Amino acid sequence: MSDGPRIVVAGAGAIGCFIGGLLAGAEHSVTLLARPRIQAEIRTHGLTLTDFGGMARNLSADDLTLASDETCLRDADIVLVTVKSRDTENMARLIARHTAQGVQVISLQNGMGNRAIFAQHLPQHDLRAGLVPFNVVAMGQGCYHRASSGDLVIEGGPADLAARLSLPNLKMREHADITALQWGKFLMNLNNALNALSGLPLQAQLQDRAWRRLMADQWAEAHATLRAENIRPAMTTPIPARLVPALLRLPTPLFTRIAATMLQIDPQARTSMAQDLAARRATEIDALQGEVQRRGRALGRATPVADMVLRVMGWAELAGEGLPHLPVTALRAEMAAGQDQQEG
Repeated sequence: MSDGPRIVVAGAGAIGCFIGGLLAGAEHSVTLLARPRIQAEIRTHGLTLTDFGGMARNLSADDLTLASDETCLRDADIVLVTVKSRDTENMARLIARHTAQGVQVISLQNGMGNRAIFAQHLPQHDLRAGLVPFNVVAMGQGCYHRASSGDLVIEGGPADLAARLSLPNLKMREHADITALQWGKFLMNLNNALNALSGLPLQAQLQDRAWRRLMADQWAEAHATLRAENIRPAMTTPIPARLVPALLRLPTPLFTRIAATMLQIDPQARTSMAQDLAARRATEIDALQGEVQRRGRALGRATPVADMVLRVMGWAELAGEGLPHLPVTALRAEMAAGQDQQEG
């Protein structure tokens, strides 16, 4: 191991194991704070990291430090937070209890409220919001596969942190207006629920114009709600946020040509919410469609798509039967029924 910063990945699931594993493979000092199930897989099979471009790395359990006790945070110089948004408050308390002032804390989470929660508990730490644009699929037996493209982006700050952590297979850059990019990623992540409800691989869903039209309606609804609060989402792609609905509604051959970079996705890739629903785990729906619904209500704006997705996802979680494989027509019908009920 190097004499560089000691890194703890707090909440090492699919994203955390992939990022932490690549950093460890580059001889960074990395501890994966992970659930016992994930630790058992890695201790038995090692950690295998692959991606859609053909990268393949294998680390033995001896190449990694695995921990289930949060006291491992005491040795951290950098904490990469990859827990679900619902666990942010608890993780912030643990980091505050076990780390020294000035430790760098990078939130690589979905949702928009995480940095504010960390700021409440960690006023003397170097806090950075960040975003992970790519998808990682847990393949089992300690194997994690990056199934789509994109570079990590973190909030700008001192010490050129992105340059210190960037690797050939894990590029990281800093951005001055990370909040605008996070809102753009937020809009992208709204499809997580639709993908889960469809039961389709992400690539197949994007090739289906009926699903893209529902994605477009959802994006337009959320974007208009944000704009009403003078929030201006930005994208990591050349396509402005306001034009994405029009792009999604294009005929499939034209969409495929124009959105080629969006389609650099493995055929087996599914969103993180689809993986959670398939595994009967609680999803992050409240941090996504729930956020749109709350903002809409505060503004007195209707959000029928978000309302419908929240209802149907709630039923799917309650059923506990994995991916429901719903047709898009069923979601359209439920949205119409919900609107009729409100009007009645």
